[in-house]
Amino acid sequence: MRKIVFPAAGMGTRFLPATKATPKEMLTVVDKPMIQYGVEEALAAGLDDIIMITGRGKHAIEDHFDISAELEANLHASGKDELYREVSRVAQMATIAYIRQKVAKGLGHAVLCAEPWVGDEVFGVSLADELMISQVPVMRQLRQAHEKTGFSVVAMARVPKAEVSRYGIAQVEAEENGLYRLQGLVEKPAVEDAPSDLAMIGRYVFTPRLFDFLKQGEVGVGGELQLTDAMDALAKVEPVYGLVVEAERFDAGNPLGFLIANLSLGLRHPKYGKLFKDYIQTLDI
Repeated sequence: MRKIVFPAAGMGTRFLPATKATPKEMLTVVDKPMIQYGVEEALAAGLDDIIMITGRGKHAIEDHFDISAELEANLHASGKDELYREVSRVAQMATIAYIRQKVAKGLGHAVLCAEPWVGDEVFGVSLADELMISQVPVMRQLRQAHEKTGFSVVAMARVPKAEVSRYGIAQVEAEENGLYRLQGLVEKPAVEDAPSDLAMIGRYVFTPRLFDFLKQGEVGVGGELQLTDAMDALAKVEPVYGLVVEAERFDAGNPLGFLIANLSLGLRHPKYGKLFKDYIQTLDI
């Protein structure tokens, strides 16, 4: 298992006007764009065959992971060795392929765009605006669970009942060896209709059979091709498991979660953390 898909074609409307000309995935959490956190997590899990599903206005993502010869030469010539090494490292960390999602038809459609590249292999999916910080990378946790079961595995977290309508929610059997067997999935249910408080949180490992259900093209919530609906159909014909992952999670896809991520990770930054904390303590809040 080496392949992983990053859907990155969304318009980022919750961050307007910041995302009018800048992809949401390139907004920085402290000193790195969100998408880089996800790529580094994937690489740490051994998933080094990466494809980005992009759309119009996303060239900055491609540029970020490409070589910038003039910038690197300037940094090197100026003796800015630390910055030179970091910029070079980003360009060399992975070979990334890009596929254009020409029409925004939802997350399920974005994943389906990767089928020609994935073929009949098991693959990962990572949503970059779900920022996960953990000792064992979340994608590695999922990979290890897949290697035990041989089937699809979904990262889950328990969420407050009042928030279930923001997520895909799982109906599960009893936990066994740290895993839940998924009986069904519901996309953004009303609080009273939610089958549990177990939410999917943007990391997945799928068998290629998922594509069979995505290709059926049934429109779901919001008039889009929903990944959750295809997963629900998959769970009815082969096992799909849920793993409550061990990680600190930031929902950086909304402005409040993004601010919390910057605050929390900024305070831990090895270079700026102490200075940042000292400044915060001077504020009259």
